[in-house]
Amino acid sequence: MREPQNIREVAEAGADWIGFIFCTDSPRYVEQISFGAGFMPDFAPWKIVEASKDRKKVGVFVDDMPQSIITRIVNFRLDIVQLHGSESPVMIDNLRNSVVPDLASSIQIVKAINIGCIDDLKNAKQYEGHADYLLFDTKTDVPGGSGRKFDWNILNHYDGNLPFLIGGGIGPDDAEAITTIRHPRFMGVDINSAFETEPGLKDINKVKHFIEVLRHGQQ
Repeated sequence: MREPQNIREVAEAGADWIGFIFCTDSPRYVEQISFGAGFMPDFAPWKIVEASKDRKKVGVFVDDMPQSIITRIVNFRLDIVQLHGSESPVMIDNLRNSVVPDLASSIQIVKAINIGCIDDLKNAKQYEGHADYLLFDTKTDVPGGSGRKFDWNILNHYDGNLPFLIGGGIGPDDAEAITTIRHPRFMGVDINSAFETEPGLKDINKVKHFIEVLRHGQQ
């Protein structure tokens, strides 16, 4: 997300996490503000940080340089780093050790795993003890949203210990089906383009209704 008012509306609708995409080729890319002087660091748009202060802030990265990730952890006061590339467990450990405890004492890390078939779940094993959560997303040829869902029945074969979210083509009409997922490690849903009126701008009515159906189904 990018627009402060839209961020506040989505937070008030009940979203727990607010995502900022830091991939330069994304239409939802969130830029830092430059001082225009080489000896001064860039900084985050303060209105975005302020608007999301009551929710956990998630930074989304794809095979980015550690220093770039660390800069955004600090500038945007990120609570969670979401990695969508080929980041290794060693890279995750090094990143965590670079920011804890001095820069971000409680940073959490989500590793996205691309799912097309049951065998793809094997990729999750290596992140046990390194990531805090997994995000099972639809397998595509290139990083980024495809607008397509993977077969959620595959989730029944996940026997790992890390809690997971699901993403990939989830839309407003999927809420009822999601409430039928009963896996003990299932913890949440990543929503994006199907809830937008334009890249980075969410339709608040769709988001609000979706969350209401999910939470009603959990009661």
